[in-house]
Amino acid sequence: MARKKTPEINPNEEFFTALQLLEKEKGIPVDFMLEKIKKAISTACKNNYGNEDVDIEIDAGKLVYNVFLKKQVKAEVENPDREIDIDKARQINPMAEEGSTVGIKLDTKQFGRVAAQTARNIIRQGIKDSERGQMMKEFQSKHQELVSALVEKIDPRSGAISLRIGKAEAILPKNEQIGNENIREGDHIKVYVVDVRETEKGPKAIISRTHPDLVKRMFETEVPEIFDGTVEIKAVSREAGSRTKLAVLSHNPDVDAVGACIGTRGNRVTEIVDELGGEKIDIIEYNEDPAIFIAAALSPANVISVGIVEEAQRTCKVTVPDNQLSLAIGNKGQNARLAAKLTGWKIDIKPESGFYGEAE
Repeated sequence: MARKKTPEINPNEEFFTALQLLEKEKGIPVDFMLEKIKKAISTACKNNYGNEDVDIEIDAGKLVYNVFLKKQVKAEVENPDREIDIDKARQINPMAEEGSTVGIKLDTKQFGRVAAQTARNIIRQGIKDSERGQMMKEFQSKHQELVSALVEKIDPRSGAISLRIGKAEAILPKNEQIGNENIREGDHIKVYVVDVRETEKGPKAIISRTHPDLVKRMFETEVPEIFDGTVEIKAVSREAGSRTKLAVLSHNPDVDAVGACIGTRGNRVTEIVDELGGEKIDIIEYNEDPAIFIAAALSPANVISVGIVEEAQRTCKVTVPDNQLSLAIGNKGQNARLAAKLTGWKIDIKPESGFYGEAE
């Protein structure tokens, strides 16, 4: 009985399989890596053979990987690293003539330890550069956007959170986190990419959960009328973890801007409040008339009147019922402070009975 022939294994298959795995696991294109490998081989040949003049044939599709060290044909060899005598040259290429060049095929497995290490170092740097470039692209595509991030680690000392955003990693510092929210490893949280910078240590995304635009982007995601432009967010003021005021305007008379943001039975705003750990959100209808807008911004307090003191300086005096004064000012002045940030006006609040603390 005839023995079956063992199929021949292409010695280059392992090399190309490794490259394909690298592309799959790290997302680094094979073509990019091949360029780095060619440079590594050239450097290795210079170190090992004193000659970096090489022809490199690499075809991933055909599993071809050949390296030819080029030498000039000479009748008398003075530099054996770069020259070859005509008799030896004709053993490689019978048509070789003095002054021409021939390529001596090298055994790619026999580059030696130094050559292999040189190649590894350059390839490793190539991987690092490519990863940095890909991370930069990843962050730039999400610049000033709301993204979902996986909590990988929480530093028990600094409280900083290590996050994974797609294939990239980022740090959420303690001062960009919301108050007392309870975040655990393995959680998925929403963060806002404030800025993207290139640093010596690589690309860095400045991310936040306290930025006012985080809430803005959440409403754009949750409310279709905002996403399609029917309702516009005109302004946001926020004290993260406590309260946000959002001014909205409808461009369609048949659509109630505030109602669209609240949703049926409050389902839309409730989703956002839950994501923000119970942060209160006041949704206010924007108005071009500053007096009407300022009165609405002081919600939930009722306002009797708004008097413009100095339009150029954007200052006004607001009168509220005596029993609404504390509500209008808010805890530690928060309601008045957020209303001022939202409208861009300095607001002086007085009770109906007279200016607070003013001498008779």
